[in-house]
Amino acid sequence: MKNRLLPLIVLFFLIISPCVIAQKIDIQVGTKATEWEFLDADKNPFTMDTWKGMVLQINYVDPDESDLNDEFNDLVKVAIDVDSIISRDDFKGFGIVDCASTWKPDFLIRAIAGKKAKKFETTILFDYDAILRNQWNLAKDSYNVIILDKNRICRAIYRGKIASSENQEIIDLIVKLTME
Repeated sequence: MKNRLLPLIVLFFLIISPCVIAQKIDIQVGTKATEWEFLDADKNPFTMDTWKGMVLQINYVDPDESDLNDEFNDLVKVAIDVDSIISRDDFKGFGIVDCASTWKPDFLIRAIAGKKAKKFETTILFDYDAILRNQWNLAKDSYNVIILDKNRICRAIYRGKIASSENQEIIDLIVKLTME
């Protein structure tokens, strides 16, 4: 009897294992972010460890929605450069462009990203195959903001436009996390 079941069990696991492996890992508040690697416009590789020990604000963005959370990002820039309540030594905000979610050609995406990088004095990376969107189950055709603490635990996630009423709350969270 056992000899007959063994091939069936093996077949079952061969059929079911790709489904398990392909599951999305829905990043949520309290979960540890999985590692990734993306290139910038100059083909330099970056990972989360590039900014080891820093609080991260990851803006994962459809290029067609690149201005959606400019109000929030402008306030973060003021908190860094004017109010000095967020230190660049403890915090890194950067963008990852979801190139797979748009019709725009890569050269145009890089041009738009270059302007944003200059405006916000930051790094812009490129996800050409929606790897992170699929891995973390982020919103497609949208603007996702993920706040990770120094240990890469997700402390906040916003899919879409951040309400103006939430801006200060998020900035306060970033300040608190940089002090830990």
